[in-house]
Amino acid sequence: MRIVVTGGAGFIGSHLCEALLGQGHEVVAVDNFLTGSKANIAHLLDNPGFRLVEHDITVPVSQEWHSMLGEVEAVFHLASPASPADFSTMPLQIAVINSQGTLNVLEWARLHKARFLITSTSEAYGDPEVHPQGEEYRGNVSTTGPRACYDEGKRFGETLTSIYINEYGLDGRIVRIFNTYGPRMNPFDGRSVPNFITQALSGKPLTIYGDGTQTRSYCYVSDMVAGLIAVMFAPPETRGAVFNVGNPDEREIRNLAEVIRQACNSTSEIEYRPALQDDPARRCPNITRINTLLGWQPTVSLNEGLGLTVPWFREKLGAMQQTHKVEEP
Repeated sequence: MRIVVTGGAGFIGSHLCEALLGQGHEVVAVDNFLTGSKANIAHLLDNPGFRLVEHDITVPVSQEWHSMLGEVEAVFHLASPASPADFSTMPLQIAVINSQGTLNVLEWARLHKARFLITSTSEAYGDPEVHPQGEEYRGNVSTTGPRACYDEGKRFGETLTSIYINEYGLDGRIVRIFNTYGPRMNPFDGRSVPNFITQALSGKPLTIYGDGTQTRSYCYVSDMVAGLIAVMFAPPETRGAVFNVGNPDEREIRNLAEVIRQACNSTSEIEYRPALQDDPARRCPNITRINTLLGWQPTVSLNEGLGLTVPWFREKLGAMQQTHKVEEP
C-alpha cells in the first residue's frame, strides 16, 4: 500500500513512517521542515520504499504532483507545529496549517479515494470539566487565549474532516492524541518531558509552572504509533469515529519531574514559577472506545519509556554541545 504521512519528518511522524515501512508499505513523507527535521528521517532515505517530498501543505497540490505520486491509498495527516513554544511565535501559521492546510490534504485524499486519518489533540478538550476525557465530551476551550491557534485549529480540522466524511463519503477517522514522548523530540520544544530531561541532564533546575498538581498522561511513541495504525486500518464501520489515543496513567507534573530527575540520575532542584494562562488542570484519556473496538492499549510504562528516551537526549545534547549549539530552553 502506498501511504502518505504529512509531517513525516516530525517527532511522531518519523516514527510512524518507520513503522509503516517495517510493515512493507511504500511511504511518502510530506514535510516543509517548519518544525520537522531531516535528521529524524535520515536513516530512512536509502530505503527503496521511502520517499521524501518537501512541500508546504497550505499550498494546494498541483495536478502534476497527483500524477507524480501515483495512486495513494491512505493519508495520515500529522502536519502541524504542536509545541506550546510555537503558539506565541507562529500563531497565524499554526491556524492556517490546521485550516487551509487540512482542507488541502483532505481534498488530496478525496481525489485519490484514499483512507484518511487526522491527528487532532487532547487540547480539543481545553481545560476539561469532565474527567477522564471521553470522545463524547465537547470540551472547554478558549477561542481567544494563547493556545487558541492550536486548540481551535485542531477542532476546526475535525469539523472539516467530518464534512468530507458526510458530504463526500471520505473513509476518514479522527484521533485525539494525548501527551506523547520518546526519542526525536526537540529538546527545547517547551513540553514537560523534553524540558525536564534537558534541564536534568544539564544540571539546571527543573521548572514547574504553577504548583505542580496539574496532571498529564504520557504515552510512549511506539504505543502512539501502534494506536494510529490500528485506527487507520480499523473495520469500515468505524468510519467517521473519533478515538482518544493515549496512556491513562495520570501523573501530577511534580511527580513527573521527580521521576525524570531519578531517571537522569540528576541532583537538579525543582523550581516553581507562575502558572501559565489556560494551562489545563487535569488531562487523562478515557480509552474505552479504542480498547473495546480495536483492542489497543499502551504497553510501555513511564519508567520503561524514559529508559529508552533519556539516553537519546543525552546523546543529542552531547552532540549539540560539541558543535556549540546548545541554547537555553
